[in-house]
Amino acid sequence: MCTILAIESSCDETSAAVIQNSKILANIVASQQVHQQWGGVVPELASRAHQQHIVPVVHKALQDANIEKNALQAVAFTRGPGLLGALLVGASFAKSLALALDIPLIDVNHMQAHILAHFIDDPKPPFPFLCLTVSGGHTQLVLVKDYLKMEIIGETIDDAVGEAFDKTAKIMGLPYPGGPLIDRYAQQGNPLAFAFPLSEVPGLNFSFSGIKTAVLYFLQDRLKEDPDFIQKHLPDICASIQHTLVEMLLQKLRRAARETGIRHIAIAGGVSANSGLRLALQQEAQKRDWQVYIPAFAYCTDNAAMIAVAAHYKYLAGEFCAQDVSPMPRMTF
Repeated sequence: MCTILAIESSCDETSAAVIQNSKILANIVASQQVHQQWGGVVPELASRAHQQHIVPVVHKALQDANIEKNALQAVAFTRGPGLLGALLVGASFAKSLALALDIPLIDVNHMQAHILAHFIDDPKPPFPFLCLTVSGGHTQLVLVKDYLKMEIIGETIDDAVGEAFDKTAKIMGLPYPGGPLIDRYAQQGNPLAFAFPLSEVPGLNFSFSGIKTAVLYFLQDRLKEDPDFIQKHLPDICASIQHTLVEMLLQKLRRAARETGIRHIAIAGGVSANSGLRLALQQEAQKRDWQVYIPAFAYCTDNAAMIAVAAHYKYLAGEFCAQDVSPMPRMTF
């Protein structure tokens, strides 16, 4: 019987999950509302909120899973990437609990865990598969060879796509987080109403800095003619921005599938909850005979269930870490 407590604290979600023999028994997430008034995540406020939430969240996870802490075989935590102060809270708690219970400690890569969220529920993708991992901090194309063998074959050279969503939303005066709001308004708009340029980057890499500038200049020009332009055309603007960002992602995904010959395609990360991306991927799959894998909404954003799944496979492989392990804010594969 392999029972693991997993902790996620990389950014602004405090989460704990319990996994037993690859089955998630509990997954508790406490979101931090404090950042909304500041228009983005404030690292110091995030770490303080993690300190407040972590004990109640862990207690609730163990309670819901009906597991006593003495029944745990290991404690897992997010080592990186993420905010240093936030990571320190989760790492310190996990190290202390593992030491007190005299059980192994497992460090998990946050981005790899997003990909392994596909192994929580059915259908599960077969190896090898391609995963487009998209979030507020990362945009990566990953060749997934096995549970613990992954290779980044393309990534953003500047901003992440989630950042592009949030910052263009901020330009329009929408509150943080703006990405979900763009998605919501886009569902009522015409995606071809306004044309924004697609960035051109060699190979399988991405660039999303240009669209923010294009949107800024576009709106500045239109607002000179009509101060109410954004208010009058908000759904169409949002739909056009979303259409452009999704097409940038799909361009590289098509190329990766063509170059690797892989037809099993997955998406992961917070932006994989975007309805425009989900729909476009499903339409692409019908055209190109792809088999696509889209995670449940609960496992798109940051959560400890995905950390637990990654920890499960690391436990089976005997990959543990020592008590002197430190968080890695810029952790790579």
